[in-house]
Amino acid sequence: MRRSFLPVLTVVAAIILLWYAGAVWLNSAWAYDQAGRDEVELTFPALVADTWSQDRPRLPAPHQVVAELWKSTVETRITSKRSLVYHAWITLSSTLTGFALGVALGILLAVGIVHNRTMNASVMPWVIASQTIPILAIAPMIIVVLSSIGVTGLLPKALISMYLSFFPVVVGMVKGLRSPEVMQLDQMRTWNASGAQTFRKLRWPSSLPYLFASLKVAVAASLVGAIIGELPTGAVAGLGARMLSGSYYGQTVQIWSALVMAAILAACLVALIGLAERVAGRMMGARA
Repeated sequence: MRRSFLPVLTVVAAIILLWYAGAVWLNSAWAYDQAGRDEVELTFPALVADTWSQDRPRLPAPHQVVAELWKSTVETRITSKRSLVYHAWITLSSTLTGFALGVALGILLAVGIVHNRTMNASVMPWVIASQTIPILAIAPMIIVVLSSIGVTGLLPKALISMYLSFFPVVVGMVKGLRSPEVMQLDQMRTWNASGAQTFRKLRWPSSLPYLFASLKVAVAASLVGAIIGELPTGAVAGLGARMLSGSYYGQTVQIWSALVMAAILAACLVALIGLAERVAGRMMGARA
């Protein structure tokens, strides 16, 4: 346990120290300006105290973000539109829908690419080229087009999440389905195994480590897509909407609390996939 958590705690402590130092540096201009107007001398302890307690700082201190998180999660009813739990659930629903669609699309494309030379030559380059288009450019287009035909709400955001999440699944699954060695494939032919049997008994089990690695990347990308999908719609709910409203009114503490909430959500989703990976590994006879 010490070997596992000590490096993590060390990195977290270093990040927090740098965060506090950055808050002093970025918020000091406002503190000095206020001190100049009040014609008072600002000592270093007073400077630190001021930069860590401003209402609208350029960079809020960690304890300010934690206080806002506590206020908007524990002290606020989850049905309230001021609750981060409420906004996180809205974003999570889009994330999971888009993630499911992206995983299904990615696996289907990977199976086709591996088993069909035409798809390998034609589809794979387009899959790679699709990721060169900035998502911030294509997200408004998707939302406007779907809105013009009456499709609004969850689906447009889920499609943007799918757009970001299917790519790592395709790449990982293509690599995984091709991972069996030639000797193993020859052995399946020796046993007169059909293509479906080879896929079920050899290719699919061999691809699972690649699949789970891809899923961890895909679910984080899906969350990013859901948040981006909330920005150009003028949405009133979701973590993206929370960040957008905070930027409108200069509430940087609100923006950072939504960012931290998104990070916590992503970490939980990745941890769940890691748990599913261990369960699947044990079911297949892997050592703990």
